[in-house]
Formats: sequence, structure tokens, C-alpha cells
Amino acid sequence: MKGIFITIEGPDGAGKTSVLQEVLPQLKEMTRREIVATREPGGIPIAEEIREVILHPKNTAMDERTEALLFAASRRQHLVEKIIPALNRGAIVIADRFVDSSLAYQGAGRGLGMDEIAQINLFATEGITPDLTIYLDVDSETGLSRIANSRMNEVNRLDLDAMSFHQRVRHGYLKLLELYPERIKKVDARLSLPFVIEQVMELLVDEFPTEFSDV
Repeated sequence: MKGIFITIEGPDGAGKTSVLQEVLPQLKEMTRREIVATREPGGIPIAEEIREVILHPKNTAMDERTEALLFAASRRQHLVEKIIPALNRGAIVIADRFVDSSLAYQGAGRGLGMDEIAQINLFATEGITPDLTIYLDVDSETGLSRIANSRMNEVNRLDLDAMSFHQRVRHGYLKLLELYPERIKKVDARLSLPFVIEQVMELLVDEFPTEFSDV
């Protein structure tokens, strides 16, 4: 594939959406390539419908393995319908979440095992891996406090899990950071939004200097 695949990861309340809203317009002015922004679960109609099932607060009876399989199914459709075609035509794809989220949330958070979740997603993705993952790190207490203060009207089923679940998710992400230091780069998301945006932009320019002119 001729394109570049970048993902943004982080626990709930890390500020991924806010960061992307600021970063994407800047990046579009710094490259000649098409930039495709997307999200998981979702990004295309079928995957968005699966997202609604996964995240709806009423679906408290959902089995943990069902949850993991639905994320993988959503991811598969998203890949074949949107991400792979964009990469094949040479675009820069920037996704809000990808496989690392499943490893952290279902593998570590739900206790299903990161290796087991990796196998499910290997089947779903056929081994497609981001060229770069920016991990926005925030402690669970700060992240959930942000959610409570800023988007109570958008709270989803995973937001309602116990603090211990969210702490396991963060530990899962930190484990991935240890395992894949060449691909995953950490930004301290506890700091101010302008500083986080600056750090993210610097990372992107440093990693892809021929694609993005220096800010």
C-alpha cells in the first residue's frame, strides 16, 4: 500500500477528539497528500451501526467475548471499505483508535488476554499495522473526571465501568508502549491541550519529515 497509516490511542478522557480537531486542519495545509480522518468503532455505515450496539448504555448484558468480536467485526468492515482503499490510493489515514484499543480494553481491561485479542484481530485485519501510533496517556481518575465534566450527555457503556476497569485499560496501553516502542509514541495528555497539540505535531513532523513541512 502506498499510503501512511497513523492512529491515535488513549484511555477514556485522554482528549483524542479534541486533539484531532486541532491537528487535522494543520496537517492538511502541510502535505500534498489526501488526508482521510476516521474513527473506531465506526467510520463507515455498517461499522457505525455496530458501534451503536457496542456502546449503547442499555446493552449491559453484553458478554465480554461478544464485545471483543463485535469490535473486530466493525474493524474488518472499516478496513476493507475505507482504510485499505485510501491507503492504496496513497492517502494519509489518521484513525481515532485501532487494534491497540481492543488489546487494552478487551485484552487487559476485560481480562480476556492480550494474546487472545491479538489473534482475533490478526484474522480481522490480516496483519495490517499502523506506521505510527500516538498514545495520549492520562491517569484514569483524570480521564473519567474530564468525561464527567465535559460530556455527560455522551457517556457510553464503557465509560460506566468501574475505576478498576479503566486502570487495567491504562496499564494495558503502557504494556503496549513497552512492547512496541518504535511504533507507539507517548504524549502526556494530563497537560494543557495546546501543549499536547504541539507535542503531537512535533511527533508527526519528526516521523514523516518528507510528508509534513516543519511547523
